[in-house]
Amino acid sequence: MATLRRRITLSLLAVLALAIAVFAYALSHESACEPAQALAPGIATMKAVVRRCYGPPEVLVVETIEKPAPADDQLLVRVHAAGINPVDWHYVRGEPYLMRLDGGFGAPANPRVGTDFAGTVEAVGKDVTKFKPGDEVFGGRNGALAEYITITEGGNLALKPAGVSFEQAAAVNVAGLTALQTLRDRVALKPGQKVLINGASGGVGTFAVQIAKSLGGEVTGVSSTRNLELVRSLGADHVIDYTQQDFTLGGTQYDVVMDNVANRGILEVRRVLKPEGKLILIGGGGPDANPWYGAFKAPIKALIVSWFVDQDMGMFISHHSSEDLATIAGLMQDGKVMPVIDRTYPLAEIVEAMTYLETGRARGKVVVVMKPGPR
Repeated sequence: MATLRRRITLSLLAVLALAIAVFAYALSHESACEPAQALAPGIATMKAVVRRCYGPPEVLVVETIEKPAPADDQLLVRVHAAGINPVDWHYVRGEPYLMRLDGGFGAPANPRVGTDFAGTVEAVGKDVTKFKPGDEVFGGRNGALAEYITITEGGNLALKPAGVSFEQAAAVNVAGLTALQTLRDRVALKPGQKVLINGASGGVGTFAVQIAKSLGGEVTGVSSTRNLELVRSLGADHVIDYTQQDFTLGGTQYDVVMDNVANRGILEVRRVLKPEGKLILIGGGGPDANPWYGAFKAPIKALIVSWFVDQDMGMFISHHSSEDLATIAGLMQDGKVMPVIDRTYPLAEIVEAMTYLETGRARGKVVVVMKPGPR
């Protein structure tokens, strides 16, 4: 009987191992890029960025595709500029592989790319009441790297402040919402509390410095030497040059550490946290990271450590909110927050734009414009 049980157990384990191997192969397998489908004659068209397979930025191409028409509850927006974010290259590469559970096995289920946009409303459906043609708007919508998009009236959308350029507004959605929701909601930053922002000169970091100041925080920004003055100009009370000083060895303790780069160990960062401080991980893991778990390595460590300490440790992912976009619009209108743009690229140079973004060296945001702009 014992021999039979062992045989059954070994057989089940073998089946399980085979199933895991098949699943891993299916998840990591990358199909060849498929050609674009022919368009029906006479339809309205537009230019858009697509990727018909997973891979590095070189898989991105600008294609002529069908121009969308708004449904009854939708707006048709002519896109003037589209911001790109690290999450975009994660989707382009399909890494970590677990993202393919939603994005598609072998090849992307949806070839369109991009989320952040700013543009002008060109037409509205018959049920739309909050917006009208000619309105200047910004927000988030899948497929934003295109000349036109449609978005529902109740979608992630807000009116663009008059004094803000389309390029600046296109930089807001992912990075701005992440900074606002992390500091205001996730950690409930209070006036006078000390917050350290690691990666203060990046896309999320530049927003975080400004929003933390607007909430009354005492802000310390960590960046490289060349970016110290930028971080100061955004309102940081203190700056740390990570090439000269290890912030985890300093004598100051913080109520909040917002880590946008995850380049220090969890236990190291814990040294500068107050006994009831909060460590929130936002980013981490570049294109060279392990494709299975690269971006999840630091958050998993933080979760495990948090079980045994009093400090609050974890990661945060922003969510769509038209109300929060309107809040950021108000902060921009009041001069309390202004997006930082490192470079702009024309749509035709999307490969170069994404390649630069992947270096992780952008000062603020990288924005794609529908027409060639200054570099």
